Amino acid sequence: MRKHLTGALLLAGTALSPMAAYAQTEVQFWHAFTGRLGELVKAQVEEFNGSQDDFVVVESHKGNYSETLNAGIAAFRAGEQPHILMVFEVGTATMMSAAGATKPVYEVMAESGATFDPDAYIGSVKGYYTTTDGEMLSLPFNSSTPVLWVNRDAFEAAGVDPDTDLSTWQNVGATLDALKAGGEDCPLVTAWQSWIHLENFSAYHDVPFASKDNGFAGLDTELMLNGEAQVAHLTAMGQWAQDGKFIYTGRRNEGGANFRSGECALFTESSAGYAGIKAEAQFDFDVRPLPYWEGVGNGPQNTIIGGASLWVLEGHESDEYKGVGEFLAFLSSSDVQAQWHQDTGYLPITAEAGEATRAAGFYEENPGTDIAVIQMTAKEPTANSKGLRLGSFDQIRGIIDEELEAIWSGDKTAQAAMDSAKTRGDALLRRFESANR
Repeated sequence: MRKHLTGALLLAGTALSPMAAYAQTEVQFWHAFTGRLGELVKAQVEEFNGSQDDFVVVESHKGNYSETLNAGIAAFRAGEQPHILMVFEVGTATMMSAAGATKPVYEVMAESGATFDPDAYIGSVKGYYTTTDGEMLSLPFNSSTPVLWVNRDAFEAAGVDPDTDLSTWQNVGATLDALKAGGEDCPLVTAWQSWIHLENFSAYHDVPFASKDNGFAGLDTELMLNGEAQVAHLTAMGQWAQDGKFIYTGRRNEGGANFRSGECALFTESSAGYAGIKAEAQFDFDVRPLPYWEGVGNGPQNTIIGGASLWVLEGHESDEYKGVGEFLAFLSSSDVQAQWHQDTGYLPITAEAGEATRAAGFYEENPGTDIAVIQMTAKEPTANSKGLRLGSFDQIRGIIDEELEAIWSGDKTAQAAMDSAKTRGDALLRRFESANR
């Protein structure tokens, strides 16, 4: 389909051969990364392109997660789709329902002959992107889980011991009091409020976020995010917001800038915040497990992943899919995954990559960087903690964000807000169910 001569069109960084030009098969890869993560993806692509002579991967940034998904959908409708599309985890049900648009990864790997062992991927990651029979639909790529980041310098400035036990929300609440009393203007900030404080909160306490095993067991699912445990947590956070102990900065990762600049003492964020925090923070920091409410549900159970996977789109030639298979095998290799995990804070998607990282002494040299892995794998996932597979979930998250903002501002109680989120979200789920029967 799309072939280019190497003389002028190889990606930057690919070594040019003095030999005569030859045809390479081009593979288009659309992603959502900028900044340090974008640089690391470019480096991976350049390494793959330089490792062989048959294929050239062209990476393109297409906006944030939502924008990248929408760009892929629009391109497919126009017959201009890429070979590989990064889709965030909440888009999984949407991609599964897109009959004729996607080519399952297990088929791509089998047809391409590329190295592929589905049992090599860690279960808590793989399960999110597989069929009920265990067949992998998309390749886990950047999988993370939320943790608690600590600005040790801010603690000391407020006269609070930075080694304070922060394993429970009860302890965090007392610490926020102490930080505020010590003059800290931003005791707590968060990123991705729905993902961390509702979706992961529910999994970590082993309470349902939605019926039907959080959507894995059928499309006729209903939200259960207005349960007693969730409401109690959001009530506490709402009070912290009113007291100036929790500072709300936005729906996505706006709070990351506040934490990295040293403005805030505590930050609930993805483990993948490591890349940016390590690069920018001019203060002593460490990472702790996500807190849990002692005595609530079965916490701590296990947290669930965020991030994205790589979906292969239909409509291309067989030799191009061979290139796709080779590139996905390269991304899954132990060396590449171990380096990705160490550079970014994303989970290693294979057990071998995690073991290689530990053997290299990385966790000893960088305390806390193994917390995300431990948090995800210490317990076998339950029906409540395997993950979420809900239709129209990007739009449902928008509804949840609106209702959470009403709690933080004091305009609604946590119960009223979550009851409203359920009613509004369930309407979208019924619409998705009707369209995909």
